[in-house]
Amino acid sequence: MCPPSENGDVATSDGAPGRRGRLPRPSSSSLLWRDPKQEEEELSWQRRCVEAVVKGFAIGAGLKGGLALFSILVRLRSRRSSSRKTGGITNEKAIILSLKETCRYGMFLGTFAGTFASVDEIIAAIWGHKQTAKWRSLLAGLLAGPSMLLTGPKTQHTSLAIYILIRALVLASRCGIKSKKYGKYCKPLTWAHGDVFLMCLSSSQILSAYILKQDSLSSSYRSFLNKHGGKDLVILQGVKEIACGMPFTNLDKIANYYNSLGVEVKLDPDMKVPCSIIHGNQSCSGHFISFLIQAYKRALPVYLPVYLVPALIVHRKGLLKRPYTILGKTMKGTARSSLFLSMYCASAWAWTCFLFRIFKRCNIPMIVIATFPTGLALLIEKKSRRIEISLYCLARAIESFFTCLSDAGYCVPFSKLGRSDVAVFSVATAVIMHCYAQEREVFRSKYLNVLDWVFGVPPPSADPEEEGEKDK
Repeated sequence: MCPPSENGDVATSDGAPGRRGRLPRPSSSSLLWRDPKQEEEELSWQRRCVEAVVKGFAIGAGLKGGLALFSILVRLRSRRSSSRKTGGITNEKAIILSLKETCRYGMFLGTFAGTFASVDEIIAAIWGHKQTAKWRSLLAGLLAGPSMLLTGPKTQHTSLAIYILIRALVLASRCGIKSKKYGKYCKPLTWAHGDVFLMCLSSSQILSAYILKQDSLSSSYRSFLNKHGGKDLVILQGVKEIACGMPFTNLDKIANYYNSLGVEVKLDPDMKVPCSIIHGNQSCSGHFISFLIQAYKRALPVYLPVYLVPALIVHRKGLLKRPYTILGKTMKGTARSSLFLSMYCASAWAWTCFLFRIFKRCNIPMIVIATFPTGLALLIEKKSRRIEISLYCLARAIESFFTCLSDAGYCVPFSKLGRSDVAVFSVATAVIMHCYAQEREVFRSKYLNVLDWVFGVPPPSADPEEEGEKDK
């Protein structure tokens, strides 16, 4: 341990005061009179920790609360009476549950930010900033990870843990790409359309599970797919039965479903291709066009708040100076992303019908192959959003894939591994926070700005030591 300097800071090996040595040993003179600048320096680490907690809570509660508010508004709009039940709970209970979830996620991110900042400050104060620079953030991120337990001790977040792990691997791969030693091994990761390939790969698993094994998907994501997939569960069951070679059990229900829509269909029990189950009396091309229009209408309410809320919050000052430019970009982004989602869903059914017609059969491998090119719809999105969407879908696909394997008896289910999600999340956050402190250039500026705002870690160029030396 380095000895304290005269002003109370922990001295580094070269005699300079440490950047974060803010826990001085009191002397007889300092007890009588203290320099205001010195007091401010001593309290700055406390201020940083408190601000990290408050800002982390604000982000967690804001994100979860915003999603909860949107779902509640949709729920209230779809039901006139609050006393009626949908899914077994009333509107009042849904609101209370949403408030609890909002507080839990706020506490989760607030505790994570506060723990990271506190551990970071304590280690720097005891052993010095420069001496611990290479491992301090790694350890702080690892110790902050268990804060995920605040979302609920019995609530597993496998999807979130896998997604954060994938983000950590992406950052690690970027570090490898710029490394002279490992750069040549990471060249395949620089493929320009790697994001689209990942999306195609993910789509093959996700959409196959959507048709064949929905219980391998999380409930919230399953609900999202059922809404934007645009098909009733009886239709999906019919496609599943013909793909798995099982005898039909619900052709009458499928016919009754189309009759309720004013469409009369005749379903052949010996059919080889399920096009009549998927789109009734419509042709495959006619169904693609009509489905695309309907899917676009469903997608607009999804992406409007995604673009509008950041425009109102992040660009609130710019809205007063150039409202037409910012609102124009918002509307353009909403229209573009809505077209992506609608094209993604419409092309999923178009590709399956196309392959079924060509090979005149329907089986599981055919569905897996047909859903692969659906990911090409990602090309509609702008480049900066493609990697975000593909990584999110990849996390969902990995979770679904291993759930299918566990159900088949090839691996241990996630539920039997205890809180493995917390362990995975902790390792992932350790890598991310280490890259944040040591390899900042691998982050995009918008993410870096948010992390700097929450954790208050200045970039290396803003080191107080260097600034003090320049002032001298």
